[in-house]
Amino acid sequence: MTSARHVRALIIVLGDQLDADASAFDGFDPATDQVWMAEVREESTHVWSSRIRIALFLSAMRHFANQLASLGRPLDYVTLDDAANTGSLAGELARALQRHQPQQVVMTAPGDWRVLQSLREATRQAGLTLEVRDDRHFFCTVREFAAFANERKGLRMETFYRMMRKQHRVLMNGDEPAGDRWNFDAENQQPFGPEGPGFLPERVGFAPDAITQEVIAMVAREFPEHPGSLEAFDWPVTREQALHALERFIEERLCDFGQWQDALWPDTPWLWHAHLSAALNLKLIGPKEVVSQAEQAWRDGRAPLASVEGFVRQVLGWREYVRGVYWTRMPALAQANALDAQQPLPPFYWTGDTEMRCLADALKHTLQLGYAHHIQRLMITGLYALLLGVRPTEVHEWYLSVYVDAVEWVEMPNTLSMSQFADGGAITSKPYVASGKYIERMSSGKYCADCAYRPDQRVGPRACPYTTLYWDFLIRHRARFARHPRLGAQVRNLDRLSNEEVSAITSQAEALKQGGDVKPVFIEDVRHRTQSNKHEIL
Repeated sequence: MTSARHVRALIIVLGDQLDADASAFDGFDPATDQVWMAEVREESTHVWSSRIRIALFLSAMRHFANQLASLGRPLDYVTLDDAANTGSLAGELARALQRHQPQQVVMTAPGDWRVLQSLREATRQAGLTLEVRDDRHFFCTVREFAAFANERKGLRMETFYRMMRKQHRVLMNGDEPAGDRWNFDAENQQPFGPEGPGFLPERVGFAPDAITQEVIAMVAREFPEHPGSLEAFDWPVTREQALHALERFIEERLCDFGQWQDALWPDTPWLWHAHLSAALNLKLIGPKEVVSQAEQAWRDGRAPLASVEGFVRQVLGWREYVRGVYWTRMPALAQANALDAQQPLPPFYWTGDTEMRCLADALKHTLQLGYAHHIQRLMITGLYALLLGVRPTEVHEWYLSVYVDAVEWVEMPNTLSMSQFADGGAITSKPYVASGKYIERMSSGKYCADCAYRPDQRVGPRACPYTTLYWDFLIRHRARFARHPRLGAQVRNLDRLSNEEVSAITSQAEALKQGGDVKPVFIEDVRHRTQSNKHEIL
C-alpha cells in the first residue's frame, strides 16, 4: 500500500478492469491523481468462489499493478492478507478516501450491479459523488442498447446482431452480409461422428510465474474449504499472454471452431474453442481486436466464413447482447423465476459425484479447470438444473462461483435468461430443453455408450435422468407451452403417453428431485458388455 497523499482524483480499478487505456484513465495526471485497487475477501465469499477463479483474478490484478507502476501511475494497492483489510470493497474504498481526501472519485462502469451500488454508497458517505464513465471495451454502450430495446416489442439477439454487424461494418460486403447470409448455423454446430474430434491443436497454457505462485499459495492458505483445484492453473494473467492466446486461436483453432462448436466428447474439455472469455472479461484483451483478427483471417483465406461468422456471432452478437440485457433489467433480473422452480441445487454439482457420465465429465472439468465449454454449460449442467426445477438463483450462484470467466454482467443473463428460462422468454424464444437423446447425438453416442443409463428410456432402473426429467418438465409445464410456436410440438408428444406412463414418469422424476438415486439394475463398463446380455441392457 502506498503512503497517503492528498490527490485530485482517486481512480478506482476493479479486478475485471485491467485495461491501461480504460476511460477511467482519461486525463490522468500522475502528479495529482491516484489509482486505487484492493483485493477483498467479500468478492470471493459472497458466492462460494472456486479457488482457481480467485487465483486468476488476484494474479491478473497483481500483474496489472506492475504494469501501472511501469507506466508511472501512482497506485494504492491493498492485498488480501493486509492486516488492516476490512474485507469489502466498500470498506476499503472508505479507508482510501480517508487516506487520500480526493476531490473526486472516478471509475469505468463496473460489471456487477451490486458492486456499483456499494461503491456509490461508500463515496456518498464520504461526501463525494462517484463519476462512472462508459466502458469503451464494448461495441455497444448501455444507452445504445436501451434505445434498441425500447424501439421494439420483442427483444431478440438476431436483430441486435445484424444491427451490430451493419453499424460496425463487420463481415459485410457493402450493405450486404458477407456470403449473402447472416447465419451459417447449417454448416456449424455439428457432432464429430463416431471417429471423434481427431487431431486437436495443443491448447496454449502459461506456467505460473513467481507472482502467480505467490497468489496460489495465498489462496490455498486463505480459502482451504473452497471448491476447485489449483493444480492445473495455466490461464493468461497479462495482456501479453492473452494476445498470444488470441494469436494461437486464430491460427490453429478458428478454422474448425464453427463446425464443431456444439460438439461433445468425453474427457476432452478444450476441443476447438477459443478459451479467451476469461481474458476478455478481465479486459486483458478487447472484443474489437478479437473480432478484427477473426475477420482478417477469413479475408486472408486462413479460416472459412462459416466458422468466422459463428465466432463473431458469439463475441459481437451474444456477448454484447447479454451485457445490455443485464444493465437494462437489473436488479429485477436477479430474482426472476418464471417457472417457479424451487428445488435445491444437487450437492454433486460441487463434487462431480454422479453416475451420469456426461454430467460427471462436465462437473469434473469445471472443478478442476474452472472451465467447461458453452454446450457443456447450457446443455449438460444447465439443462439438468432446468429439468430438475432448481431455484434459478442457486444455479446462477453456482455458475458465478466455479467458472474463471464468470463476471455477473455476462454470467447472470446467460444463466437465468438463456439456460434456466427464468425470465419467461424475455430474451430467448424457448426454453432449451431436451432429453438424453440430444446429448447422445452431440457426442456421437460416446457419452451414452459409457454410461449406466439409457437415453431412450423414460422410466425404469436404466432410464436416463435427463430423459425422465425432460418428459416430467413437459408434463409440469404443459399448459404454459401447449401453444408455444417452438415448444408446442414437443408438448403434443405427451398425447402419445398413457396415464400409467405419465404417472410412472412423474414418480421417477419425484425420486430424482428428492435426492433418490435411481440406480441401474447393474453398473458395469458397458463398452465390454457381452452380446448375450446386450438385449437386456438396451
